[in-house]
Amino acid sequence: MKFHEGFVEKNGVKIAYRDYGPEEAEPILLVHGLGAQLVHWPPHLIDLLIENNYRPITFDNRDAGLSSRFFNKPSFILGYLRYFLRLPMKTEYSLDDMAQDGINILNELNINKAHILGTSMGGMISQIICSIFPNRVKSFTLIASTASVPGPLNGASKEVREIMLERSKSENPTIDEVCEREIKWVSAIGMKGRELDTPEFREETIANYNRIKNRRDGFGYARQLITILASKNRIKRVKLIKAPTLIIHGQEDPVINVKNSHKMHQLIPKSELVIIPNMRHLIEEEILDQFKDKLVSHLASNS
Repeated sequence: MKFHEGFVEKNGVKIAYRDYGPEEAEPILLVHGLGAQLVHWPPHLIDLLIENNYRPITFDNRDAGLSSRFFNKPSFILGYLRYFLRLPMKTEYSLDDMAQDGINILNELNINKAHILGTSMGGMISQIICSIFPNRVKSFTLIASTASVPGPLNGASKEVREIMLERSKSENPTIDEVCEREIKWVSAIGMKGRELDTPEFREETIANYNRIKNRRDGFGYARQLITILASKNRIKRVKLIKAPTLIIHGQEDPVINVKNSHKMHQLIPKSELVIIPNMRHLIEEEILDQFKDKLVSHLASNS
């Protein structure tokens, strides 16, 4: 699979991006979730877009992958307590800053208007892009996300909350610990019954971990999580979204309860809601097969 990689730097923050091209195809900016690198986008989704004459553009959010890292070593427990006590929370950046990162990539690539697709935390960032920069958006696809705060804990299962807490405290884990952690996490949020402890899964996990080399400070995940908790409720902004919007959510999502998708469907004027019965929080190939025609049709009708 061919692609071009580069960096966009603005106000001292470098954002790594990958452009699958071709330039003449319809651009679609993909905004990923908490702690994810651009390499975590499933190949079957990228392939689907390319096969249908779209130009996927992915990037590492700040504090992930090869993009700029920050410096605080936050305590997620203290941050969560401050959130519930309605106390001020200091963060090094906001979701608005992360939304601007996406716009900066479009500017760098001389793209005036693009389709926007965001999942989980990336969906929260994308909501801001679509509400603040409506003239830059052709269509919006919102997957497994929410307009409420606290985003990733809104209806999350006890197992998911415990794993997120564990991940937020992880600093400089060994390769074996990384693999075990990823198997545990994907097992908790992915399709039920899938065998993950395989050589292929471990090899991919190690390759993704090695991609960041000496940028493993262990706190990027926690900083992103605190940024979500510190973010303002986006309900008023979501009401301002004018782009035709396709909302996709799993009936069994253990991270963000499906009720959040119904709320967003009510808030976004031109939206359509698709609930996938056996989907949890990830876009496995079997899950994509259930909404790929709807996705392609949504993009085509707004190109």
